[in-house]
Amino acid sequence: MSSMMTYKGYSANMVFDAQDKVIVGRVVDIDDIISFHGESVSEFEANFHAAIDEYLAASEELGSAPERPASGKVMLRIAPAVHAAALKAAARSGTSLNKWAEAALGRAARKPPARPAARRDT
Repeated sequence: MSSMMTYKGYSANMVFDAQDKVIVGRVVDIDDIISFHGESVSEFEANFHAAIDEYLAASEELGSAPERPASGKVMLRIAPAVHAAALKAAARSGTSLNKWAEAALGRAARKPPARPAARRDT
């Protein structure tokens, strides 16, 4: 059995461990590791809520922002010429602007950031 549960914008998978007779959970879609378990669905849910609440409280106590899962929604303000060029490129590739931009952002995100060329003073 595998399923998902959501709390305060965080999702956790639920996997039943037949050997230990517990439901094991781990928060997904963030790099931080948050895991917990319960012997029943209600205990699992209570422990999930407690784990998220403790994670948020610890982040606040440390003065750092907690990692949040991405929503999948991006609002951009770009130059009209860039927008027009992207619309044309999407049309040429036979996809929507959203699909084209998703592919372009995905390619760019996998590339290391460009380093500025070293300046030589002569």
